[in-house]
Order: sequence, then structure tokens, then C-alpha cells
Amino acid sequence: MSKSISSDDQHYLANSNSHIRIRGARTHNLKNIDLDLPRNKLVILTGLSGSGKSSLAFDTLYAEGQRRYVESLSTYARQFLELMDKPDVDLIEGLSPAIAIEQKSVSHNPRSTVGTITEISDYLRLLFARIGTPYCPTHKEPLQAFSVSQIVDFLLQLPEESRLMILAPITPAPDQNLASLIQSLQAQGFIRVRLEGELYELDQLPSDLPTEVSSIELVIDRLRVREEQKQRLADSVETALEIANERVLIVDMEQDKEHAFSRRYACAHCDYQLPTLEPKMFSFNSPEGACTSCDGLGLMQVFDPDKVLISEDLSLLNGAIKGWDHRNLFSMALLNSLATHYEFDLETPWSELPDDIKQIILYGSGDTEIDFIYFSNQGNTVRRHAFEGVIPNLERRWEETDSNAVREELNQLR
Repeated sequence: MSKSISSDDQHYLANSNSHIRIRGARTHNLKNIDLDLPRNKLVILTGLSGSGKSSLAFDTLYAEGQRRYVESLSTYARQFLELMDKPDVDLIEGLSPAIAIEQKSVSHNPRSTVGTITEISDYLRLLFARIGTPYCPTHKEPLQAFSVSQIVDFLLQLPEESRLMILAPITPAPDQNLASLIQSLQAQGFIRVRLEGELYELDQLPSDLPTEVSSIELVIDRLRVREEQKQRLADSVETALEIANERVLIVDMEQDKEHAFSRRYACAHCDYQLPTLEPKMFSFNSPEGACTSCDGLGLMQVFDPDKVLISEDLSLLNGAIKGWDHRNLFSMALLNSLATHYEFDLETPWSELPDDIKQIILYGSGDTEIDFIYFSNQGNTVRRHAFEGVIPNLERRWEETDSNAVREELNQLR
């Protein structure tokens, strides 16, 4: 005997995998509503206060999803979880386990975000620290620390009898030239180096090599891949790591490939490194994770030139800039020397000064050095240096002071 299928059931069968089907929802102020919500879509519930948005989203959908998930667990696991009441609804189909973000009042703290208020950022920080893979920003390769045994195991997986060359990439000291470096390597008993991809013996270097190089690769050993060579491989890799600041470069001469390794959590090519990932490194409220420019606020507070200037109608001599007038002998000595060097008059109103002079006064003279005359009881002293600038001077005072009173005073100019 065949049974006819209602149009409502036909619609459900066709959409059971793409929709959440709600029938007879009566939780709180919901009035026996029927609703189909698309799955895998961003669905927004809107309406007047008291229209039932939270009753539908939290007290019906989330409560039922959470209840079904908890009921699927063992009796032992269920005793540690809080089971929500079953919502007053006739039917919910197509519902997956659900999570809900707790509703909280909005905070005006600049360090409060959606992530901190909902505590999602705590889980993200833990997630990034545990499974995140940092990359070198220059070479786009993952940062990974290898032990000697891991490097040797990798090399033994290469085809047997492959010819290998083990190199130690060395960066000369800032005050060390190629000649002194070569002399030092010869004294340690090394024979060969690789420069710009070419092999040279230390006692037969060509005369046209540059006197300064950014990197030199010291040949530690040349050998073939064999199981009985395992100890020799380990000793050579260990030597290269000790010489080259925990880095080693392996050249596969058969396949013309290079394999770079580092024993530290660093890039094996440029030595860019990071400490072991920790959750605090992903928190903008922690010194380890906050941006050094904005301190994690996302906004940079700077000194406002309009607040630094008292009046554009005043001259520098009469106090156009707050704190820089004839009553401050030190600042006036700086301005006098500045005016002599750039040939402008301190009695000229600020509004009439050339724009380039205003820029120098506010932000400094850059690399241009000026003869400054300083007055003291012991006589006049001339010192030659660049002019710091009013704004950089304020920024330096802000960074260096430990006085709350000074910070409050300076904060009025930001």
C-alpha cells in the first residue's frame, strides 16, 4: 500500500542537508513559529526588542544543539558538563553541535575588542602557539629547529653513494675583511671555502676577489652517503653547526640541490629567528606580543603641532612654542644658533616664517650638523651636532620620564 508524501515533507527531503528545519517553536515569547534556516550561511536575526531573537538563537537553536551533543557523550563525560533545558519546540532537524558567544555589555576600554570580550582571542592565542608555523619574512621558509640526529637521518635517506658537501656559512665580523678571515680559518686547519658558488683552496685564492664579503661558506667535509658513514656525517654536521652559529648547509652534488638546516628556531639561510611560540606572543596586551609602535592599541598617539604652538601670531622669542621662549635660556640658546645657521629672525611671527624653517624647528635638522653655542658660568662652549626638533624632543621626554606629573603635562600636547 503506497502512502502519499505531503508537500511539506517533500520540501524537507529536498532540503534536509541544506537547511535547519524548525517547527512549533514556543520558547519564551516565540508564538509557535515555523522556520527554515539555510546551513553554511551567515544568518542574521533582526527585530524589535522583545521580538524573540535571543529566544530563537540561544534558547532554542543553541540549547538544542548543545543538548544533543552532550547526550551523545558517555555518562562519565556528561557529569562534568552542564546540560541545558530542552527547548519548547515540536521539531528541529538538520541541526549540528552549536557554540554560542556570551552577550556582554560593551566596554569603552581601548584594549577591549570582540575577541577579548568574548574570550575567543584566548583560544586563538593557544591555537596559534601550539599549531602555528612561523615563516622567515625574507626567504618564505618555515622556521624549524633540527637536531644533529634529525639532519643525519635526512641525509641517510638520500640515494646511496650520493656525493655530499657539508658547508658552514660564516658571516664575517663588521670590522673583519676577507684576508683576516682567511688567515684565521687557515690557522684552524681548514683547507677549502666556497665563494659566490665557486670552490677555492685557502692557499690558492685568486687575487681579484673582493676584500669585503657578506658571507663565506667553509667546506667542512666531502663524502658519499653510506650507512657506515653515519658517525662521520654526525661529526661533520656537529662541527659545521658549532662554527656557523648553529647553521649548516648540505650540498647534494648529484642532484645539484642545497639543504639548509638550523639547530635553533631560525631561518637556515639568513639566521632570522624567533623564540619558541607562546600564547603571550599573540596578545596585544602583553609586552611580548604588542606592537612596539602603538603598544597594542592599534592607534599611535603623537604630539600635535597645533597644540605645541601657542599662537601663530607670536614670534619664537615671545613664546610661539610652549616652553621655548626667552625665559628658558637653554632653548633660547638652541634657537639662537638655529636662527644664525638658517638665517631667520627670532622676532618674526611664526605665521610669517618659511615652511622649511617651521619643519626644521618642529622635526629637526636631520643629518645637517649645526654649531650650537651654550652659555655657562665657565664661559661659552661651541658644540656641533644636529638639531633634535621640538616634536622629537617631546617624544624622547615622554619615553624617558618616570614621573606621572611630567607625563600628564606632556599628554596635554598629544
